Amino acid sequence: MADNIATPMQVDPEFIRKLALLLDETQLTEIEVEDGDRKVRVARKPAQVVAGGAMQAAAPAPVAAPVAAAPAAPAPVADPAAHAGAVRSPMVGTAYLSSAPGSPAFVSPGKQVAAGDTLLIVEAMKVMNPIVAPRAGTVKLVLVDNGQPVEFDQPLVIVE
Repeated sequence: MADNIATPMQVDPEFIRKLALLLDETQLTEIEVEDGDRKVRVARKPAQVVAGGAMQAAAPAPVAAPVAAAPAAPAPVADPAAHAGAVRSPMVGTAYLSSAPGSPAFVSPGKQVAAGDTLLIVEAMKVMNPIVAPRAGTVKLVLVDNGQPVEFDQPLVIVE
């Protein structure tokens, strides 16, 4: 047993590079591979996980303009992940706020939606998956930016 501890694990840099490229291609945040007693984990932090501050300023104009035009600004949400009206991503993918580049966003804060209205699209493996409102209400907050990678169960929009 002491011999195993003294022997360092052999790391194949090319294998690690391939795993890192796979992270980029699939937009995953981590990959773990096990082979017997050996385990290799490659992880990265998501590019944009903070909603608010500078990230809000970088939002596309179609999303930001209606916020300024709304008669009353929505109250900030303390913890979007715990909010009862949070609509979560059913998959890992890329969020798109409109149907095509340059098109207006499906929704913006303050907009009324009916059950089944498209809130945004999550692209996964070249398939565009509409994320719909589970019930009628008002969009309180859009928590993702256009083109942002999203994780499974990540809050995307809050509908009250």
